[in-house]
Amino acid sequence: MTPFSILCLTGFLAIFSSTISKSPVLPLFAAHLGAGPSGVGLIAAVSAFTGVIASIPAGIMADRIGKRRMLVFSAVVFSSAPVLYLFVSDIAQLAVVRLYHGLATAIFLPVAMAMVSDLFAAERGEKMGWFSTSTLLGRFVAPMAGGSIIGALASSPALPFKVVYGVCAAAGFITLLLAVRIPARTGQPLQKRTWTETTEIFRGVISSRTIVITSVVEAAILFAYGTFETFLPLYSIEAGLSAYEVGIFLSSQVITLALTKPVMGRFSDRHGRRPQILFGALAGAVCIGGFSVSGSFIPFLFLSILFGLSLSIVTSATSALIADVSRDEGRGSAMGVLGSIMDLGHTSGPLVSGVTATYLGLSKAFIGASVVVAAAAVVFAVSADRSNKHHTVEGGRL
Repeated sequence: MTPFSILCLTGFLAIFSSTISKSPVLPLFAAHLGAGPSGVGLIAAVSAFTGVIASIPAGIMADRIGKRRMLVFSAVVFSSAPVLYLFVSDIAQLAVVRLYHGLATAIFLPVAMAMVSDLFAAERGEKMGWFSTSTLLGRFVAPMAGGSIIGALASSPALPFKVVYGVCAAAGFITLLLAVRIPARTGQPLQKRTWTETTEIFRGVISSRTIVITSVVEAAILFAYGTFETFLPLYSIEAGLSAYEVGIFLSSQVITLALTKPVMGRFSDRHGRRPQILFGALAGAVCIGGFSVSGSFIPFLFLSILFGLSLSIVTSATSALIADVSRDEGRGSAMGVLGSIMDLGHTSGPLVSGVTATYLGLSKAFIGASVVVAAAAVVFAVSADRSNKHHTVEGGRL
């Protein structure tokens, strides 16, 4: 197996392990331990919070000690955290375990994306798309596997949870075995740097307008996605549709995203990333806003597929653009910044849209998400225009 194929398989199993630990088992397990609705929501937000605060330090450490070492460390967390669930007896313990487990994904995804960008320059967008597809497949299969286990063992109160977390641990252990097989010299050669040099590299990353604004665009589209996955089920049921039809919407969106990311990544390699990001963001704003004026199965399905396509168009180009503009020695930090900002967007989507839905109605939540994405697209367009003018002036001087 090539280093890239090992990395993709590692990504599939890592995200499968992470997802099966929370979907659909986590709310049920929290309720089994005595949590009410607010407690369930808090537990669900803990690991996402870890992603917000840990992605940037993970990227910095990847630049300093090497991406492979950080991947192996994340795989250790993937393999050890699921075992801890078996000993949880109250909500406080579950929150601590979720906090620890959240480190795995917070470290793995930005560091792995940085490693893929190191391996491939000319076809960076396409390869990042394939890697994202492998993780999306893990995210897609895990809820079905977890739900099947819970359904099959529903007669026993605690056994389904133990079996699910046992499967989670097995997937995490295989992730660790694969991670240590990734060649030590994969990607850019590691250079020893002082902490002062590391700090200067990180300052260069966060002072890059392109990196920050591109990350904000991805955060905005994930803000809309968080609104979509949280409130479309409620909005659909309110419109008279069935839970089965809601499942079709959600599945069609994930399948569209998984199937098109490599294609959209290749397209950005050949035709440029900035126009693709702008078009995808504007299309996403139209799609998420379109749910507010729809109320039947066919329009919902059509918009779900188109929204999945817009997500693919944006996210297949944003990470590649950030990799393009970042220096080799700071690419892990750049991906960490992207991971932290996009997790912030994904986490805040349901929270902000929930407030909007409470006071203005569910349909207005989709309109609010549309405004957020459209605003980010406008900021990105203005920034890209200024960047082009700057390069033109510099070229004229030369």
